[in-house]
Order: sequence, then C-alpha cells, then structure tokens
Amino acid sequence: MISERPTVAAVIVAAGRGIRAGGEIAKQWQPLGGQRVIDVTCAVFNSHPRVDEVVLVLPEDTPSEMHPSGVTCVTGGSSRDVSVLNGLRAVEGRFDLVLIHDGARPLVEHDVIHRVLEALDSSEGAAPALAVSDALWSGDAGLVTGTKDRVGLFRAQTPQGFHLSKIIDAHQSHSGGAADDVEIARAAGLTVAIVDGSERNMKITTPEDFARAEKYLEKTVDIRVGNGFDVHRFGDGDHVVLCGIEVPHGRGLQGHSDADVGLHTITDAIYGALAQGDIGQHFPPSDPQWKGMASHVFLEHARDLAAKMGFVISNADCTLICEEPKIGPHALAMRRKVSELLNIDLDRVSVKATTSEQLGFTGRREGIACMATVTLIKG
Repeated sequence: MISERPTVAAVIVAAGRGIRAGGEIAKQWQPLGGQRVIDVTCAVFNSHPRVDEVVLVLPEDTPSEMHPSGVTCVTGGSSRDVSVLNGLRAVEGRFDLVLIHDGARPLVEHDVIHRVLEALDSSEGAAPALAVSDALWSGDAGLVTGTKDRVGLFRAQTPQGFHLSKIIDAHQSHSGGAADDVEIARAAGLTVAIVDGSERNMKITTPEDFARAEKYLEKTVDIRVGNGFDVHRFGDGDHVVLCGIEVPHGRGLQGHSDADVGLHTITDAIYGALAQGDIGQHFPPSDPQWKGMASHVFLEHARDLAAKMGFVISNADCTLICEEPKIGPHALAMRRKVSELLNIDLDRVSVKATTSEQLGFTGRREGIACMATVTLIKG
C-alpha cells in the first residue's frame, strides 16, 4: 500500500548583511537574472512538489514591501543559528521534515532537494556536498607551509534536511556559534547522510560570484513536451470519475483502477515527456494491489518522478472526448483538482471536452476517450 508522505517545510535563511558581496544593499536584494537573489531562491522551493510551506528569515528592519510573495517571513537574530531557530519555531509542530537553506544559494536544483528528502527516509539528517578534488595546502605569510590530505573531505552545501522535532531539540540544546546546521545536528548525536551536491548550487559571497551565477542562468533551458491518450468503456455504475471529480451518470467506466481516463492520460503525458514509459509499466494491471486504486496515486507518482529528474511541470492541457456526460458544468472543479495534484497554478491547467460528432465508439456512447499534453521545464 502507498504510505502517507511526510510533510515538508523549507526555512530559507537570509538575515545576514552580505558585506563581502559588495554593492549598496545586502546581496539577497541585489539583482540576478532580472529578479532579486532571494526571489530566485524562494521560487525554487515554492515550485518543488514536495515542499508544503516556505519560511524566509530576514533582517529585523526589513520593510514588508520588500518581502517576496508566496512565503512566510520571520525576523532573524544576531547570529545564523539564532535566525535558523526563529525559522524553525515558525513551523514547529506543523511539519515532519524541514529543509534549511542559505538564501544566497539561488541556483539549487530540484533534484538536489529531492536527494536530501529521499535520504531522510533512512537518516535523521541529510545534506548535499561535493568531494574536495583540489590539492590542499596550509600557508603562512603568503608561503606554502604544508599539504593536507583531501581524502574524505567535502564542500558542504544546503539545503540541509532534518526531522523537524529533532533539529529543533538540537538547536535548543546547542551553545551557539556553529558553522552550519549539520554541526549542530552532529553535536546532538544525530546521523547526517551525505548526498550528491551540484557545482551549480554555489553560494554568492563575493562580487565575482554574481557573474558566475548569471552564466549558469544563461544556460539553455531543457523543455519537454509529452502526449497521452487513453480510452475506457462504459459499464455498470451510477457515476464516472474524471480528472479526480465524481460526475453522476447512468453508467460507470470500466478499468483495473478507478478508470479515471482524465488523470490516466495526464499521467501518461508526464511519463512520455520524461521518456519513462507509460502508466502500465509503473503500475501493472496484473498487480492486484492497484485494483480499484484512486488514480491520483498514479499522477502523484509521475509528478514526483518529474521533480526527481529536475523538471517543473509548466502546464497541462486535457481534452475529454465523449457524447455524455456533459463535462462543462464540472470542468472548473476538474481544473482545480488537477492544479492541486500537480502543485501548479490554476491558470496552467486546461480541462475541456469535445464530441466525435456521433462517430466511432464515443459517438455510439460506448465509452470515453481522452488526450492530454504537458510541458516540463528544467532550467
């Protein structure tokens, strides 16, 4: 059986002054790719399908008109660990997992976030990192004084993920002054798994870093388009399920699951865009555990697979083909349901209907067909 996914909050820390980055304002407010750095960072987490709420920790004197949209803003403290704890307290008791991220890392990718969350299934904490590949020296007065062994050394990144209650306890028991949340977690005895980071997930620290970040943003965007098509015949019943909505009807649709031809088609379109087969490969009809299963389970799997592969679902367009029942009165509810399941805005979801002019099996009222197109973007 499919278990309930743990809920996830993201705490983005941007309460510092960012002096080394130069400029007349703190680095989180400086422009990057036509937006502010902090807007780019928040957008990554707001668009991730596993993240349920984003909390942004800002300096105490930040005017409300500077707050990014779509996030909950709280005030930071005199040090990073105090600011993090303020953010954690804003989500305490409401979520299972938390991702703690530096606001100055705007280029973090969805697949890095996914790897952190996946590692939390078996570990108390998880964080992305890159193995050190360069030689390491010690030095003094501008001269090399020795070399250091780089074996087993990693460059730490964020987001650093934890079970929420455990990292709050760790922060509350810590004396302060830690370099990051992994240090605080380990001081409390928590295990922290290392997952693959990304060179793109750089931290903006100096003026030169803005130019590097702009270069990453200029890279070609990967856009995928997928199509889906499905058919279900009518059988006994008093309603049909279409795009997650029960529609009263004198007959039902036949299928191994709940026969939601709309969600099946959108699911196949996502798999198609990812080149990951079709719904039957992921949920074989020969497997009895999927008998009667609600089709939102299949769509959520395709949605999460897209996120795992680093894609954001840009839009979905679904056309139901039938003589009956009438789709128009239910189309808005269907759009809302698909929007909710895909974690995208309502204006990015289209559900519409047409007839086959009484031709073919749909024209003979023997069943319903559906076609769908989705667009996925990785940038």
